[in-house]
Amino acid sequence: MFDIGFPELMLILTLVLIFYGPGKLPEIARSLGRAISEFKKAASNLASEIDTATDKERVASADAQGSDSVKGR
Repeated sequence: MFDIGFPELMLILTLVLIFYGPGKLPEIARSLGRAISEFKKAASNLASEIDTATDKERVASADAQGSDSVKGR
């Protein structure tokens, strides 16, 4: 996605270590991990809601087509 290689990642981690220090680094990593976890959970919930909505629409359209064919007789 971002195409970050190992050298770029090491540079970012070094800069974070310099700016925030070793005492703050575990807290930052923990916060980042929680944020990523919440984002993944939200994305999963959104995908399941979309699947549920499309399934309901398919069922509704299938029911409408079925009742139209009965009326057409």
